Amino acid sequence: MCRSFRFIVCTMLGAFVIMPIHQPTRASDSADRIFPFEMKTFRLENGLQVIAIPYPSPGIVAYYTVVRAGSRNEVEPGKSGFAHFFEHIMFRGTEKYPAESYSRELKLLGADNNAFTDDDWTCYHTVLPASGLEKIVDMEADRFMNLKYSEEDFKTEAGAILGEYNKNYSGQFLAVFERLQELAFKKHTYGHTTIGYLKDIKAMPNQYSYSLEFHDRWYRPEHCTVIVVGDFSFERLEPLIRQHYSGWKRRDYRQTIPGEEEQKEARRGTIGWLSPTLPLLVRGYKSAPFSVENKDYAALDVVGAYVFGETSELYRELVIEKQLVEFLGMENPARRDPHLFYVYTRVKKEEDVAYVEQAIDRALQKARTEVMDESTLRAIQSRLKYSFAMSLDNPDRVAVTIGYFVNLTGDPNSVNDLYRRYDELTTADVRDAVRRFFDATRSTTVVLRHKKN
Repeated sequence: MCRSFRFIVCTMLGAFVIMPIHQPTRASDSADRIFPFEMKTFRLENGLQVIAIPYPSPGIVAYYTVVRAGSRNEVEPGKSGFAHFFEHIMFRGTEKYPAESYSRELKLLGADNNAFTDDDWTCYHTVLPASGLEKIVDMEADRFMNLKYSEEDFKTEAGAILGEYNKNYSGQFLAVFERLQELAFKKHTYGHTTIGYLKDIKAMPNQYSYSLEFHDRWYRPEHCTVIVVGDFSFERLEPLIRQHYSGWKRRDYRQTIPGEEEQKEARRGTIGWLSPTLPLLVRGYKSAPFSVENKDYAALDVVGAYVFGETSELYRELVIEKQLVEFLGMENPARRDPHLFYVYTRVKKEEDVAYVEQAIDRALQKARTEVMDESTLRAIQSRLKYSFAMSLDNPDRVAVTIGYFVNLTGDPNSVNDLYRRYDELTTADVRDAVRRFFDATRSTTVVLRHKKN
């Protein structure tokens, strides 16, 4: 699984309704699972899913809330950027814990607290001493159920987001990916980046009423999952969750995301950069959505390592031997709908841009016609599994990993299903993925270069 390099964030009256604590055992829960820790899951009557993962981190707990809504869900024209906006406004407080009080309580707990947004989800995360578990359950349940902000607060935060956009846009990658996604997607909401279109951000201070509607749609228990990892007692956690979250009312909002038509022609764009710079080349190929029901997503991950990774022939040619580029990278982002497989590089000389593009094409053509060596496939499969296992080295990393899979499928066990798909891949599967997904007619390329006067 590839990590993104771009944007590398109540009580029910009366008796509680007791729901099953454990989900039925699945095939992915067998001895061959890649995820090595026990997961206990339960769901409240209102739809809130809770995942509890005991982890050997004495005195430390990670507490995550995953909201399965991101910039993908911004379907109304002129309303991009609101998923990211709530990453900010959720820290404005409630009547019980106003912003200053919320911040003070976190400091008293010694907690590290933040949030991030992506295309498909928004995540709120806290790492804190285990002794503060009861307090953080109370505080997080309260702010998700009872967030309160004035129109003045809204306008202040919207202005801060414009400042964040301007700051990020001073970097070249946001400019390139904004242009690339807008070219690649004509209907789907993946056509705008997570932070949103500039024109929408500028208009955001006038959208207070819409912000309340966006919050009412998505900040509901049926769209959220609480993940707790670390040093805690499940017997203590489960009644705490029920006590504080059971009064959260569901809405059952449904939304239709516009589908993208099949791309049948190569698309290109250029960006003229006023400051002196080396050319930045980024190409995206229409790719497969994340799924563990077939091999497509897993096969694309292996293609990335085989054709563009640090042990590939292309990398050796462009980076090591001819030294034409500063770096060569790829990303196969996991998304709920078909997205893009990215190849990106910074070319050292303007006159070499065309050669670098041709070298990428040659490498893909070779992968279409030749079957990769069996030992190469096994080495890539082993490296994927080893890297994953080594990443689970603290409760925060465990929580964000499970949150990532919950965002994609709603099911934390899909992590095990994905790695079984990796193991099932054959060299023919890899070649088939190159042939189906890496056709020039499915590509969109953007080159950023110095704009000379």
